[in-house]
Amino acid sequence: MATTQLEKPKGGPGDFALRTLRAMPRAWNRFWRRVALYMPKRLYARSLIIVIAPMILLQSVVAFVFMERHWQTVTQRLSQATIADIAAVIDMMETYPHDADYANIIRIAQDRMQLKVDLLPPDPLPPPGPKPFFSILDEALSSEITKQINRPFWIDTVGNSNVVEVRVQLEGKVLRVFVRRSQAYASNTHIFLIWMVGTSLVLLMIAIPFLRNQIRPILTLAEAAESFGKGRPMPRDFRPRGAEEVRRAGFAFIQMRERIERQIEQRTAMLTGVSHDLRTILTRFKLQLALAGGKSETKAALNQDIDDMQSMLEGYLSFARGEAEEDTGRFDLETYFQKLGEEAQLRRCKLTTTLTGDPTVHVRPNAFARLLSNVIGNAFRYAKTVEVHASHGRGSLTVTIDDNGPGIAPDKREEVFKPFLRLDEARNLDASGTGLGLSIARDIARSHGGDISLEDSPLGGLRAVIKVPA
Repeated sequence: MATTQLEKPKGGPGDFALRTLRAMPRAWNRFWRRVALYMPKRLYARSLIIVIAPMILLQSVVAFVFMERHWQTVTQRLSQATIADIAAVIDMMETYPHDADYANIIRIAQDRMQLKVDLLPPDPLPPPGPKPFFSILDEALSSEITKQINRPFWIDTVGNSNVVEVRVQLEGKVLRVFVRRSQAYASNTHIFLIWMVGTSLVLLMIAIPFLRNQIRPILTLAEAAESFGKGRPMPRDFRPRGAEEVRRAGFAFIQMRERIERQIEQRTAMLTGVSHDLRTILTRFKLQLALAGGKSETKAALNQDIDDMQSMLEGYLSFARGEAEEDTGRFDLETYFQKLGEEAQLRRCKLTTTLTGDPTVHVRPNAFARLLSNVIGNAFRYAKTVEVHASHGRGSLTVTIDDNGPGIAPDKREEVFKPFLRLDEARNLDASGTGLGLSIARDIARSHGGDISLEDSPLGGLRAVIKVPA
């Protein structure tokens, strides 16, 4: 017996709800990314927001609840009592109409109810005036007059006067009553607001310096780490301070820096010793070749091999030495470009240099000169036209070197920075090279907190971009 299975309809309410649930996290993430664009990026500013924002939110809620519950309720009850007194005066006037001038009623109202009562001719009431922006009293009085007296009336609550005027239309006359504002209105509310704002300001004056003292050790640690990352000496007054977690991070950073410096010193000392010993052996080889007889072609080839080995040892030593021992100083780009022009003339290359911004940068001068010499010398070696543009501003230096040489394939551009690597074709085929020039250059750039990248040049060759903080 064959059975048929009904397919579930697509696009039903369940699918819509599922799609909505899946879209909610993405929408939430987009919202917070948009908020993050306008949030401050500094730790101190964010900490202030964390302290101030809850306080403002709490006070806003308290003020709203107070005004909505306490202030409005008290004003409503005061207005109710005041209008009840006015209604009592009207009732006495209507109950004892034989008193022509109502002198006793007016006296009782002034002495017992604190109301100043006058009787006016039966003229029409004034037209309604403009409603005040903050009209709690106006609304309360109008509501109570309508509820308790239910006669035509006119009130004036506008202005800073301490008196509120109420006029009620009676038969053959108009009752005018002057009431102190404090009788119908909770006028001392501003004292609560002043105390609330004042205590908040006092708390902020205490919290902000305390917060600054807590943030300062973190900022000092960040500056020390940044200086070490750029190859600059750490501040002399740096020492772990602040909370226990910040102190632990500071001590860990100091230990890490000491380990890195020890490793660099050990590497440099080891390779310096190896290079010294090998140079001694190479010198001995040269002496033995000079004293030994034999064919001159064989001796020339052996001497060339010895020179190549000595050149390689010098390259190894330069790569291992690094620039850890050199302090930062002033490096003049204009002076360096002048020397570069003389070198271009000797190499018979066309050189164009441009400079934007301050020509003086703060780097390790000898190391930075070696960085530029390695990269620009590489361009001189393989091209006849070289353009160098330096842009210095906003704490950053960008040097762009373009040439019209053969270039390097895109998939080989990262490999040329590896130590001792020499390509078999294009630019890195140099019998006198050791494959360390670009490695040393990138090592120097990164020790300054920057980097080197290779791109296609508008001249048809290779573009090298050097970016370092300066």
